[in-house]
This record gives sequence, C-alpha cells and structure tokens, in this order.
Amino acid sequence: MKVIIIDEKSSINKVRLNRFIDWLINMVGYALVLITVSVLFPKTIQIDNSYFGLWGLLAAVVIYILNKTVKPILVFFTLPITGLTLGLFYPFINVIILNIVDFILGDYFTINGIFMSFIVAVFISIMNILMDKLVIQPILRRGR
Repeated sequence: MKVIIIDEKSSINKVRLNRFIDWLINMVGYALVLITVSVLFPKTIQIDNSYFGLWGLLAAVVIYILNKTVKPILVFFTLPITGLTLGLFYPFINVIILNIVDFILGDYFTINGIFMSFIVAVFISIMNILMDKLVIQPILRRGR
C-alpha cells in the first residue's frame, strides 16, 4: 500500500504562476497587436506613444479586464442574436469592448470607424488562438 502525500502549497503556487504567465503573455500579445495595427493604419487607430508605449500596455490591461468582466455579460445578453446569425455576431462583442476602451482612455487610444474596430478585434482573436495553442498550452503541459 502506497501513501501519496500531496503538497497543497506547491500546487497552489503552480496555479498562481500559471495564471500570472497567462496574464503576462496576454498583456504582451494585446499590446503588440494594438501597437502593430496602429503602425500599419496610423490614420484610423492612434495610440499615444509617450512614455515608451505605456498607453498601449494600459489599453491591453483594460481590454484584458473587460474581457474577464464585461464580455461574459455581453455574450449572455447577445446570445439570441449570436444564435440567429450562427455565430457571426460574436466578433462584434470584441468591437464593443474596443469601443469601451476607446471611451475609457480618451485621447490616448482612439479608433476611428467600426470597420477598423472589427479588424483589430479579428487580429486580437487570431492572437488569442495562436498564443493559446503555441505558447500557453505548451507551458502548462511542461509545468505538470
């Protein structure tokens, strides 16, 4: 008969570290996408580049917080429309999140036009998929 002792502190610390790594990777990914799109399309999306990209990182933090808090509520309330359009309305939830970030950050983060918001939302979705498959899941597998 074997006795297995589980160290709860070790497993809790691994979960915290994994969440922190997930958060950090998402922040860097969002900031890179936002800064890249603002460089590619300078007339339609502007991020204030003072303080060495602080506003891009702050926009990424606000997007992350809104994705964790407001997005589930938006998904719940727009579920009938999303169902009727067979999922085609779902990217517009990200557009709403980006417009909220535009409103919160004011002159430091500006998106002109709904089409550009949609393009940025698609790039962020692609970045989320790639980061999850190529970076986050291998790190979590290695940590086990």
